[in-house]
Amino acid sequence: MSNLELVQGSCADQNVDAVVNAANRNLSAGGGICGVIFNKAGYNELAESCKKYTTPLKDGEAVITPAFNMINCKYIIHAVGPDFSYTPNAFKQLYDAYYNSFKVLVENGLTSISLQLISSGIFGGNLDNPVKESCKQCIEAYNNFIQNYKDKNISVKLCAFLESEYMECKKLF
Repeated sequence: MSNLELVQGSCADQNVDAVVNAANRNLSAGGGICGVIFNKAGYNELAESCKKYTTPLKDGEAVITPAFNMINCKYIIHAVGPDFSYTPNAFKQLYDAYYNSFKVLVENGLTSISLQLISSGIFGGNLDNPVKESCKQCIEAYNNFIQNYKDKNISVKLCAFLESEYMECKKLF
């Protein structure tokens, strides 16, 4: 039975098959959760694995690499969320980043995933409430995914790092 759970904490710390990296279009190491994941996985190994993909990726795309030194997961799914500073109406691409993460998960025979609130930090741009928008798009993508893939059971942990983010998301759950 599929389930979507809200967790207060880091997606990089969850025991799952795949952790989602809030990736940039070039799949290079960045700040925030991306930097945390690169550090935990092993910068050189992950950077080399990411180079196997043709970049830049488009907003909403997701690809997979091994998790290397991360002991709490087997794989990293790199999902490119839109930067609302440059694309202020990129809600479909944000939805796609979540939906495509779920697709990559099941296409690789995996069942559990942890995600952060994609495009809710610096990529939130001028959105009134990027946390709420990201959470809303995740829930919508999850609901549509389980309708479209009735034969697949996935366990999803949406991780709100800060207590304020968690409380905002809790209103939508």
